[in-house]
Amino acid sequence: MLRRKASRIGRVTPDIRVFVEDMVETMVANHGVGLAAPQIGRPWRVIVLDADGESVAIINPEIVRQAGSVTAEEGCLSFPNWFGPVTRYQTVTVKGSNADGKEVRYRLRDLAARVVQHEIDHLDGIIFIDRLTDPSLLRFVDPRSPEAERLHVS
Repeated sequence: MLRRKASRIGRVTPDIRVFVEDMVETMVANHGVGLAAPQIGRPWRVIVLDADGESVAIINPEIVRQAGSVTAEEGCLSFPNWFGPVTRYQTVTVKGSNADGKEVRYRLRDLAARVVQHEIDHLDGIIFIDRLTDPSLLRFVDPRSPEAERLHVS
């Protein structure tokens, strides 16, 4: 499922709204900062993320503007406790629809920009390990270590 390209959502239905709520609950329960529908078995173009403490859902997300770049440690809920350096845009503007079917546009920076790029990659069948700046730097971090508390997963 993680290697398949997800399908666009044609119309936001009540079932999609419930699914989005479930995604947010799953993300929060797993201490994540983002989640894509393929990560929980649905081949749909739906993502959720924590943007500055607020849960945001984006249906059919598309990056329409990007700037800068930054390399940072990245992890993934689908690969627990594995981290590695990934270079991403520092700022992005993303558009799509919210869970009510209304068009939305967000300008995101830093961690939120990284998360939205990571989740959109999931929708395209790309996993963070495909984007490592150096695959030899992929490493396991013991979840009980102090370092694990500083790292974010999406």
